[in-house]
Amino acid sequence: MKYFLMISAAFLLCGCQQLILGDEPANDPETNFELFWQDFDRHYGLFGVRGHDWDSIYVAYRPQVTAMTTKEELFEINRQMVEYLDDSHTFIYWPQRAFYSGNSATDEQAEAEFDFSVIHDNYLEEIDSSRAEGYAMGQLSGRKIGYLHLPGVEMEDPAFGDRLLRRLGHNDALIIDLRNNSGGSDEVSANLAGRFADREELVYTIQERNGPEHTDFAEKKEYYLRARGEESFTKPIVVLTDNITVSAAEVMLIYLKALPHVTQIGDATSGDFSDTSMRRFLPNGFQYQYSIMKFLLPDGTSLDGVGHVPDIFAENTAEELAAGNDRVLERAFQFLFEEYGIE
Repeated sequence: MKYFLMISAAFLLCGCQQLILGDEPANDPETNFELFWQDFDRHYGLFGVRGHDWDSIYVAYRPQVTAMTTKEELFEINRQMVEYLDDSHTFIYWPQRAFYSGNSATDEQAEAEFDFSVIHDNYLEEIDSSRAEGYAMGQLSGRKIGYLHLPGVEMEDPAFGDRLLRRLGHNDALIIDLRNNSGGSDEVSANLAGRFADREELVYTIQERNGPEHTDFAEKKEYYLRARGEESFTKPIVVLTDNITVSAAEVMLIYLKALPHVTQIGDATSGDFSDTSMRRFLPNGFQYQYSIMKFLLPDGTSLDGVGHVPDIFAENTAEELAAGNDRVLERAFQFLFEEYGIE
């Protein structure tokens, strides 16, 4: 998975951010298990939101660890504990093995059901793209509809929104393709979403875990949708998503779905919003990270573990993609014509 590869690279490149647990505790299987379980117990932010019983994990797995447990066996036990959380922001790494939580089978299916080259070769003209900034935009052939593909949310150029509107703002509608989007910067998400806004509105809050009890959280921080830049695009927008539209891409969708002219088509998103801890280390060399906060909508509900459910469900098949057809994109065309008369 792209998200998994990104995580693995982060482990290798961020040695300066190491966080050692405790002051040189004993390096034996039982101590490592206790440190691992206790660290999650005291700092993981989503037990309540996701309905997890971490004490039951201790009861189930602690008896499996003895002084004779091998490193490979302990990693497998820790892996299963992380898997229980079903949280793509939570993972465990060891040079011999690596694992991140979440539904890998669903991820693989979502990857198989999207191929940007199909859109590039069969639907687009006048294409403008940047691999460095991670975007592709263009005109959909024979239509008054612009198209923006974002495989990540990493456009650091503050003028990106201006370029986008100069390039595609003349269209009657815009399709933003967030399928297979591995996330990036929440700030970039807010800035880009603001180019499609004509109002100010509270869209979500965050609370960071700050105490030993699972209910201990800091005060809420509020995040608002605000119009950004001198020009805004407030004509119809369709956002395409799938099961690996994740993290900052999902945050962007929180902003966008607050707008009445935005419609989500495709499949539900990953449901992984939280920021993560710094890299954590056990005495035996295992490394891991976990979610440390909860994202809440203004009504107090959470999309963690659920994701954004599309307004209109649509999915591709491998056979259709092989034939050069993207059914999800075609469904967006159908919606824009039926709802707005745009083609």
